[in-house]
Amino acid sequence: MNWAIALLMLTNMATASPFIVIAHRGASGYLPEHTLEAKALAIAMGADFVEQDVVLTKDGVPIVTHEITLEEVTDIAQRFPGRARADGQFYALDFTLEELRLLARHERTGKDGTVVYPKRFPLGASRFAIVTLAEEIEFVQGINKSAGRNIGLYTEVKSPAWHRQQGKDITKIVLNVLARYGYTKRTDNIYFQCFDAAENKRVRRELKSDLKIIQLIGENSWHESPTDYDAMILESGITDVASYADGIGPQIDQLLDWPKPGAPVRILDLARFAIRHHLLMHPYTLRVDDLPKNAPSATAVLDGLVNQAKVDGLFTDFTDVAVRYRDGR
Repeated sequence: MNWAIALLMLTNMATASPFIVIAHRGASGYLPEHTLEAKALAIAMGADFVEQDVVLTKDGVPIVTHEITLEEVTDIAQRFPGRARADGQFYALDFTLEELRLLARHERTGKDGTVVYPKRFPLGASRFAIVTLAEEIEFVQGINKSAGRNIGLYTEVKSPAWHRQQGKDITKIVLNVLARYGYTKRTDNIYFQCFDAAENKRVRRELKSDLKIIQLIGENSWHESPTDYDAMILESGITDVASYADGIGPQIDQLLDWPKPGAPVRILDLARFAIRHHLLMHPYTLRVDDLPKNAPSATAVLDGLVNQAKVDGLFTDFTDVAVRYRDGR
């Protein structure tokens, strides 16, 4: 990547936004996810925040990668044959940082080795590396200084209960790293997120963190015409979330859907309940090459999220698409 061109672009990007654009693992529609190159491109395209998914190494160092296993995004199986666990997977926690430095990151593949998104960056082209959380923070803060920006962090702790079963308290380790770089208060430009509700409660109540917390929401059937009883359960859950979190991170199709091709978008209960309980909404993930079922276009998805569901921000693999929409409103 031509870093000079990328940094020059930074000075021309508008920073004010009616909603925040969160670079999902960086500009991962264009470069391999969670590489510094993908983060740089996302920032150059105008992202307000860049996301860090965090897991631990054998020596307890937080690294930035999406899963606790690495075979789908690196060459670890070729570099360290015979080091998989009994399930055939290669866990970051079984390797030291020094060992992981030897790996090459690449575009995401499935378990059969084929690329998940064929039109994205060519598999195996160029050279990309695993980075630590500390290195990524220093990178973002460095660009903020050199370009006069205020790009925020959006940090997710992955599988905290599993890490504790393995003898590692990943959440404490990550919070300590964040604090070392000045991220401790609600007013700091960072969000902490996790799918594990119990862990988010622990962060707020036991570990006494003042960071903004987002409760991620995974697969469920909330978008499948819930009954009144289901809706009551849903709102009860949202009431609970509001007691410890600042917002929610649902899937896009948990906020809106298109019942059939050509049908108008339908706004779902979760969006209304989040607004009622004053929770931020940062849904994931806008992908122009993998739109929600029956959605006619990326612009239609953005229109539904921003103008009807009233989201406060969104995750996207295609930072430029969301920024152009935002800046053209």
